[in-house]
Order: sequence, then structure tokens, then C-alpha cells
Amino acid sequence: MSTALSVVVLASAGIGHAVLTGLDSDIDRVDAFKDMKNRPRAGHGMNVLLVGTDGRDRISEQERRRFRLGGEPCHCTDTIMIVHLSADRRRASVVSLPRDSYARTPPHTDRTTGKRHEGHPLKLNAAYAEGGPQLTVRTVESMTRVKIDHYLEVDFTSFMKTVDVLGGVRICTARPLKDSHTGLDLPAGTHTLKGGQALQYVRSRHLDGASDLSRMRRQQRFMAAVIDRATSSGILLNPVKFRDVTRAVLGSVRADKGFGADELLALGRAMRNFSPSSSEFTTVPVARTEYAVKGVGSTVKWDDAAAGRLFAALREDRPLAVPEPKSAPGSSVPRVPVDPGRISVQVANGTRTAGLGKRVDQALAQAGFRTTGAPVNAPEPTVRRTVVVYDPRWDNSAKSLAAALPGAELRPVEGQGATLRVIAGADFVKVREVRPAEPARDTGTGAVVRGDEVVCGER
Repeated sequence: MSTALSVVVLASAGIGHAVLTGLDSDIDRVDAFKDMKNRPRAGHGMNVLLVGTDGRDRISEQERRRFRLGGEPCHCTDTIMIVHLSADRRRASVVSLPRDSYARTPPHTDRTTGKRHEGHPLKLNAAYAEGGPQLTVRTVESMTRVKIDHYLEVDFTSFMKTVDVLGGVRICTARPLKDSHTGLDLPAGTHTLKGGQALQYVRSRHLDGASDLSRMRRQQRFMAAVIDRATSSGILLNPVKFRDVTRAVLGSVRADKGFGADELLALGRAMRNFSPSSSEFTTVPVARTEYAVKGVGSTVKWDDAAAGRLFAALREDRPLAVPEPKSAPGSSVPRVPVDPGRISVQVANGTRTAGLGKRVDQALAQAGFRTTGAPVNAPEPTVRRTVVVYDPRWDNSAKSLAAALPGAELRPVEGQGATLRVIAGADFVKVREVRPAEPARDTGTGAVVRGDEVVCGER
């Protein structure tokens, strides 16, 4: 989950030392590296194995029913990520590992039965149930050849508490999200999610055919949103709020013995200028999503060659995202939060200039917007400034459309619906080309996005 990483960002405030001193004892410790041998060679930077477990022992019965958390916990990892912090502490690379990944354990002793195993196939998330944090770390290191420096574990309760203390986290979705298994029910638009609803958002697996892969992409978006919330709000400047957030996280995570408050503070101070654009997210490349293994079931099989290149980049402390070529001066194309191809537009001519509505409609269509192709005349033909009329639930679509119409006024109207309305004014000159910040990636894995490409647009 993203909550533990948020502490690193929060610790960048100058007030960090006074707040974190004394909270070290609140961290529940685990010896995740006991007696480990034949480990990968250390690379550059720092690698943290961040796992989210399905622990729900401290959740009230009312919350269980409301957020569909019934049933017995599986005592396994619900989320597995490698968080790589660059040696200069200017970049965080987050790699999601599908929980159903096909894996082979190293030789180990089952922590429940005491039985000695020479290693066998299993789903990656089952390593925790069989051997706890140690076997999870050893299995991940065996699969990736990336040396894990620290281990952080977050459960459902700590996730919900931290989101609530942050005051909620803002996410946006271009389509409705509804999952009968978790109870998630979000209309299209922008939402500020509190703890329980945020948990539904990051847990949902039954929204589309991509199952766990799309769930990991939502988790990555949520992590970017947490970083955005922590760095753009007044939390860093409010000692009381800062203390409450760090206490919520540090008091409800498990960490290895070497990862204490001082280490968090040192990292935070080195990351003073950290922001969503400093982070990048990806999922390990996958070759097969239904790889049958006898005695294990259907697993996710990694693309060994592509995954090898990804983990080599982590070891060598290289960025995962390939920098885009710089445009010539004056020719940059603005990035927008919603793809124009997903935005429906009705154009109206607000002037007495004949044919203006048709000209605007055609220019928007050429820029990729879904226009009706049938412009109309506005009731008043004296509009001076072009107006974008939109339903507040589609505010990011409105911002994307307005970016293509420089100088346009944004006018929210409740009940406008999903189709935005452009009233062309006398100031109209041309439609500017825009580019979606989040490329369309429905089922692919291995694609890399930056944090500023997946958070909501400006408030």
C-alpha cells in the first residue's frame, strides 16, 4: 500500500525530527532478513519490499459489513510492490508484482508445520502464509535478483487510518466503477475517498476483464495521489497534523529492525523536493495471465526477458521511463487528464458569425474530441468569450476541453451530464492540440507512467 511511503515524503519537513523522536517504539518489528544467505549483490539506491496484507482483526463488525470485509483472512499478501529510491533520492520507482505470479520458493521451513521444504511452485502471495516476511523476501529476491534492503508491511486497518488522517485522497475516473464483491460504487468523475472507500478502491478486482492487473494500476494511481496529497497540502507545515499522520502509519505497520524513525527522517530530508513527477510506476511484464501449474492452479507467468531488463534497471539505479524527446521551442503539446477521444462535446455558435459553430465543431473533431457533428445556435448571439459548460462530475473532462480552447471560461452546471457544451464566442481563434497525460493501457503490463500523469488535474 502507499501509506508507508507517504511517511518518507512527510518526513521531509523540518519539524520531522521532533515528531518522529519517540515514535520509533510504536513500530512493530519483524526480523525479515534472519539468517539469509546467498543473497543478490547490492545495487545502487534503496529497495523496499512493500506488502499489504489482508489482516482485519482490528476492524469493527460495522466496518466489515459496510466495506465488504467479511470472511476469514487468508494470512497472505494482498499487495506486493518493490519501491526503489534512487541513490540521489530524487526518484522513486514502484514495481507491482502480481500476487498470483508463478513462483518457486527457495528451500525453507514451513513456519506453521515446521516441515522442511526444498522449494516448490506456488503463487507469490502464498509465500507469506507459508514462511512469513522472510520467505516472501527470499522468494522475491530469487525471482528478481534485486537485493531487498528494507521490509514494510501494511494491513487493512493501518491503510484506512492513514487515509482518514490525511483527510481523504482525491482520485478521478473517466467511467463508473462498480464491484459487487467489495461494494465499490463510484460514478464517473472526481472523488475524495476516505479510509473505507479507499480500501474498496484499491482492493476491487471485478471491474473489468483485467482483474488483478487493472487493480494494480489503480493502486499505483492511488499511491501517486497520496504523494500528491502529502506534498500539496498544508500537512508538512502543520506539526500536529504531521504528528497524527506519522503516528497513524508508524503505529500500525510492521518493519524490519533496521528501518526506524531515523532512517525515515534521513530519507525524507534527502527528498525535500519530492513530488508526483518524481515517481514512476509499472507492473512487471507478463507473458501469460492464465498459466496452469499442477497443484497450484492458474497463475500469472512473467515475461522473463522483459522482466529481466526491468529488474536490471532497478539494480543499476536507472529510470524505468524513457524520457520523451523535447519539442522545439513554442511547439509543446499540453498534457490533459482525460483523452479527448473519451470526451463528448456539443458545439453552439454564440455569435452572429455564420458557420462559426461548424468550424469549431470540425476543429475539435480533428483534435480528437467526440463532437456531435451537428452544431446549434446558442440562445444569445452576443457571447464574447468562449464558454465550456460542464457537469461538476466531469471536471477533468472540462479542463481537458478548455486546454484545447485557450482563454475559454469554465462554467459548472449541475445536471449537464456527460456531454460537455462549448458556446463559441467572438474570441475564438483556433483549437489547440492536446495530448492525454495517461496513455490508454487497458490490458498491457510493463508500461511505465509518472506520478503526475495519473493524479487528477489541478484543483
